[in-house]
Amino acid sequence: MFTGLVEGTGRVIGCTPLQGGARYDIELPFADEIALGDSVAVNGCCLTVDAVQQGVASFDLLSQTLRVTSLGQLRVGSLCNLERAMLPSSRLGGHFVSGHIDTTGELVSITPVGQDHMLRVRVPDLRYVIDKGSVSIDGVSLTIAAIDREKSELEFWITPHTWRCTIMPAYAPGTLVNVEWDMLAKYVEAMLSSREDGKAE
Repeated sequence: MFTGLVEGTGRVIGCTPLQGGARYDIELPFADEIALGDSVAVNGCCLTVDAVQQGVASFDLLSQTLRVTSLGQLRVGSLCNLERAMLPSSRLGGHFVSGHIDTTGELVSITPVGQDHMLRVRVPDLRYVIDKGSVSIDGVSLTIAAIDREKSELEFWITPHTWRCTIMPAYAPGTLVNVEWDMLAKYVEAMLSSREDGKAE
């Protein structure tokens, strides 16, 4: 479980294709503080540490992960957002983020506005979003500033701190981003669907 508050960025230094997936070697700013089997969110996707040495952690990715997330586009030199799994004592400054990506979205535009930036992201589905609700974009907990249902786009305002501490400065129109919907919204939908199914029976 994560909070969506990115701890830092890391650089991919190795991408090795494997049968049924790939192995990524990523420089981590907190590599000395993790162990084998630990969970790390990489661009919002929960990955398990398979090896760690000299500031670099290795992760094995399944073909399914490469297919349904943007991680398949990472190359040697790519930057990625990083967050370690939260502790029971952690402050929940963002929102509950599981690290299981629901879909990918396309970055439509990045507009500097004073010291901030305005992002617009096109997503394939809007049923889990509400005005001022939370969405994880590449592992960053963001508040929805506006919803354009006609274009299926979400608008986010990015503070200078978030801009500096994430991979967002490398974004460009057309960038594929990982999207995880609010976990609570998905549970509510499942419970209501279950009730409706029961009435139908």
